[in-house]
Amino acid sequence: MGDTGRARRTPPGQEPSPMPRLALYALAVCVLAVAAAVVSFVQGTWLGIVWVLLAGVSSNMAWYYHRRAKVTG
Repeated sequence: MGDTGRARRTPPGQEPSPMPRLALYALAVCVLAVAAAVVSFVQGTWLGIVWVLLAGVSSNMAWYYHRRAKVTG
């Protein structure tokens, strides 16, 4: 039978676009928030919970912006 989905082809001479800038910024915030959470928990403060929540939000933003850029081409 075969594949029923359309193959996505880029025009000749055009490469797929790299990860958008907002997704990279959100990913950087996520990594920094995880590092801050680890430091907070190692020091024994409960402020790390706020950093974990910030890491969750920023990872969702990075995924969203990356996915949106992939869909819109």
